[in-house]
Amino acid sequence: MVAEDDAKQAELVRRYLEHEGHSVTIVGDGRTALDEVRHREPDLLVLDVMMPRADGLDVVRILRAECREVPVLMLTARSTEDDLLLGLDLGADDYMTKPFSPRELMARVRTLLRRNRGSTGPGPLPAPGGPTPAADAAAEEGTLSVGTLRIDTARHEVLVGEIPVECTPGEFRILTAMAAEPDRVFTRQRLLEELHGFDKYISGRTVDVHVMNLRKKIEHAPRRPTRLLTVFGVGYKLTDPTKKAHRATS
Repeated sequence: MVAEDDAKQAELVRRYLEHEGHSVTIVGDGRTALDEVRHREPDLLVLDVMMPRADGLDVVRILRAECREVPVLMLTARSTEDDLLLGLDLGADDYMTKPFSPRELMARVRTLLRRNRGSTGPGPLPAPGGPTPAADAAAEEGTLSVGTLRIDTARHEVLVGEIPVECTPGEFRILTAMAAEPDRVFTRQRLLEELHGFDKYISGRTVDVHVMNLRKKIEHAPRRPTRLLTVFGVGYKLTDPTKKAHRATS
């Protein structure tokens, strides 16, 4: 489903999607998008931010509050960090800023459909014999713990102590991958593989935004993190803050 009030833009996206074999529904405002998602349960929602009758951010907020897990790719003319953080924090799975390359959009659509386990959307899979993302392997383990941080992979639940933490699908994949190998340093590229497979079109900035959001949710002082640490020049790692300080700094 494409929710876009610019008719020319919507038609362009439709043509590219249909060329790859997808059946496409177009809606032109936020309220109709909500109604159609509830009725049709699409495999993917390509969602413009600036729309009449409920903007894209409100649409994502309402869908996630209703526990609807349709993957959402947001299209936005806004490109500030706060806007990107807000979209991902509300539950969007990925974003693209306008103007965008239609070929890149199709690559991201394939990636999100591939990550949606129930999807039958087309798209190439990782090459045979390639590395298996840690999040997929960890999903079979049941519960992961790093200090007082606990992840129930079967129930898709995260707890810090006894306090539940709501995570978007992208945040959950990153946290699960890192919790499966605590104290291991994950490069941005490795975390991108957890999020999007082996798609060269996804920006490393997406990882940074997810990490910033996760720190707001699992850290006592997000600006001075003790769990989700930055290893300068390398990437990130998840550690137990009750243990002695490691060499990584935040």
